[in-house]
Amino acid sequence: MTLVAVCADDDVEEGGSAGFRLETQDGPLRLMVIRKCGALHVYVNVCPHRRLPLDFHPGRFLTEDGRHILCTNHIALFRLEDGVCVDGPCRGQALQPVPYTVKGGVLFVTVGPERQA
Repeated sequence: MTLVAVCADDDVEEGGSAGFRLETQDGPLRLMVIRKCGALHVYVNVCPHRRLPLDFHPGRFLTEDGRHILCTNHIALFRLEDGVCVDGPCRGQALQPVPYTVKGGVLFVTVGPERQA
């Protein structure tokens, strides 16, 4: 496992989201980072239904009201806090969370072979 810098901690505004593509030694890794109520949520940007990225518009992952993560390909809804699908064709499945840490104002994620998508 390796720590990889993703962005500055303040690059994702409160109530907002952003997408990132990291090049790792094991290949590319697409991520989504969401900030809600001061907490960060980091997931692999792949819908469990068809293995497609969730964001039709790059970096836009949230519903209009900001309560759920939205897969714009299948209109599936996922809870922010645990990535579980609560509506849509992949109901009950979940997004893959990515371990992270913030050090010196920088968001780092833990990557390894099993984190690839």
